[in-house]
Amino acid sequence: MTPAAVTEATAQTSGIHPDAKIHESSYVDEPCTIGAGTQIWHFSHVMKQSTIGEQCRIGQNVVISPDVTIGNHVKIQNNVSVYTGVTLEDYVFCGPSMVFTNVFNPRSEIPRNTQDAFLNTLVKRGASIGANATVVCGTTIGRYAFIGAGAVVTKDVPDFALVYGNPARQHGWMCLCGERLGKVEVSGHVACGECQRGYNLVDATTLLPAE
Repeated sequence: MTPAAVTEATAQTSGIHPDAKIHESSYVDEPCTIGAGTQIWHFSHVMKQSTIGEQCRIGQNVVISPDVTIGNHVKIQNNVSVYTGVTLEDYVFCGPSMVFTNVFNPRSEIPRNTQDAFLNTLVKRGASIGANATVVCGTTIGRYAFIGAGAVVTKDVPDFALVYGNPARQHGWMCLCGERLGKVEVSGHVACGECQRGYNLVDATTLLPAE
């Protein structure tokens, strides 16, 4: 069974666009904002004050916590929790069962469930996070970065960087189209073998699209 369209009455009394589709087994707490064309699949929970953009795909068993902001055209695969303090920009991909955190030093007997205790995580436009990867809170993942499956991200990731391993380390660069780029030296130029986009390596941590 596919997600059902939002009723006109619901759309008028909430921030849910009438073109959004939400499966009947999912919960959406109000108030929240869900953009046009977004689909939310089975057994998911969108909590209050969260914002989801247009044309997103939210898979099964996904939890989106209060005050989370998700951009347009984001894909979140099954079994992912997007906790308070996490922001996903446009075109981000979150693979199945990947993990975000929002408290760096949790203790069961010491409450740290307040906004002051959360460390913010930002995933920038077009970044991809592979299945079963873990993103430790307080990090920024750059534009079109690529996080390999099972990686444990403990520090910021540059734009277009390819990282994997535990802890995650950089092993190269990725094109906007998702193909791995060839080796390139600082001040050098490299072109994608798939789409021919060009890039210049400014320094060890800065790859820029060629003008």
